[in-house]
Amino acid sequence: MRIVFFGTPELAVPSLEQVAAKHFVAAVVCQPDKPQGRSKKLMPPPVKVRALELGVPVHQPAKLNDGAFEAWLRAQAPELCVLVAYGRILKQPIIDVPPRGFINLHPSLLPKYRGPSPIQAALLAGDAETGVTIMRIEMETDAGAILLQRGYSIGEDDTTETLTEKLGRFGAEMLVEAIDLIAKGMAVYTPQDATRATHCRMISKEDARIDWRLSSREIHNRVRAFVPWPVAYATLHGEILRIFAARALPGNPSGPPGTIAEVRKDTLVVTTGSGLLAIDRVQAPGKRPMTTAEFLRGYPVAPGESFEVQPPCP
Repeated sequence: MRIVFFGTPELAVPSLEQVAAKHFVAAVVCQPDKPQGRSKKLMPPPVKVRALELGVPVHQPAKLNDGAFEAWLRAQAPELCVLVAYGRILKQPIIDVPPRGFINLHPSLLPKYRGPSPIQAALLAGDAETGVTIMRIEMETDAGAILLQRGYSIGEDDTTETLTEKLGRFGAEMLVEAIDLIAKGMAVYTPQDATRATHCRMISKEDARIDWRLSSREIHNRVRAFVPWPVAYATLHGEILRIFAARALPGNPSGPPGTIAEVRKDTLVVTTGSGLLAIDRVQAPGKRPMTTAEFLRGYPVAPGESFEVQPPCP
């Protein structure tokens, strides 16, 4: 089948690879290169890098709805368009171009977690299961009829980074299966139950600020959800400390939330609104991420000292 593939981040790379291995990908559409780091050097998105390695032409339109992109897409003559985390909203004239429509890979069990951050939302909620949905694209965001849907267990130590990688591979296999069903004329689409829909929003830096008045379980989930970005943070000794790994511990806090209850050789134990939190991996200003054991060798910390309950946003 002749396909145009839409995708931008790392999540979409396994899908591009698997689709290109079984079908003819006429072109890849991804977002423009963006400045990164202190140097603001323009960097290509992961899908662009992999597409060029595969020898697939790449198109990075700055605008989608001025007529020029629609004309370009028609010139590619796709039978089907496949979208995986492209990151931009398509309007109806573009959706209408391929005769077999657009299908989309969404990393949640729709209609749960419609929106731009379903993986983070599942981790923030402490869900034990998420999944992947392959659906038809319609104008309403993530509201299209479902072609395939399967659950996927979330590990206790999964982060957005690890879960994105797992769901990317899992979803890629489902996507190829969905395309095969469409090619054989065997696709059956089931409308979503809109009354069960929940929504998630874009994550911001401010979301990653730790509120020590939350329970240790809630803070643990925030730490997991914000790796690799924006990374949970708190203020200690007047400096921002980013937290990459933590564990909820049983026990009754003996001091105000944010108090360092115990300094062990390899972890800091901090009181929360309910329970204790063990901090296992951190990053100090200007330093690389490191284990708490490494951190403590250069940053003396004593029991009874406190993190700020509401640190400023960096």
